[in-house]
Amino acid sequence: MSNSNSGTPPPPALQGEDPWAEYEPWQHRRVLLLVAVQRAMLAKPPAGVPAAAVVGPNITRILEAARNAPHPPLIIHVRNNGDVGEPDEPGVDGWQLVHEPLPHEPVLDKLKNNAFANTRLGTYICPEAEIVMVGTQSDFCIRATCNAAIQRGNEVLILRGAHATYDRLEVWNGGTITPASKVEKEVEVQLEEAGAILLDMNDLPDLFADR
Repeated sequence: MSNSNSGTPPPPALQGEDPWAEYEPWQHRRVLLLVAVQRAMLAKPPAGVPAAAVVGPNITRILEAARNAPHPPLIIHVRNNGDVGEPDEPGVDGWQLVHEPLPHEPVLDKLKNNAFANTRLGTYICPEAEIVMVGTQSDFCIRATCNAAIQRGNEVLILRGAHATYDRLEVWNGGTITPASKVEKEVEVQLEEAGAILLDMNDLPDLFADR
């Protein structure tokens, strides 16, 4: 795993300015990427993912650990923009982030599963950075973004219990339903085979420590 580097974050935004316009990605060699950690996905089921009651608090613990680390990682919030009428349609309550970003934590809006697609995410994260990735949905945004990061050369860390999805309707298989918990495990196997490192919540105390 990469050594952390305590870069100085840019100042809070002034009106009409982008404080990240001049950001140099090598300032941070460790990143916490929160993908679609939004109210719609982490609401009480069935509106939210089945594992919301577990995954939501776990993501909160990870974020708090990152913010309180001696050398905090770069923390980036990625917000999914759903279509009109969807729970995460821009501007509606479900679209809002669960966690209020701090002034030095950038927020990016995405339209594709891959958070690197048509966003500035790649300008904030250097290919040598270690990325801790949490959020929703495991079989869409998380899987696509992890694969893109691995292809860039990033070391990707996934924590069991810190990503989630919905039950999967198997339309091509007579309309059977695969439980979300099984889908999440399938994605973990796929990402580990692709090169991601799987960790447990028990590993959290050392996750953002110098090493």
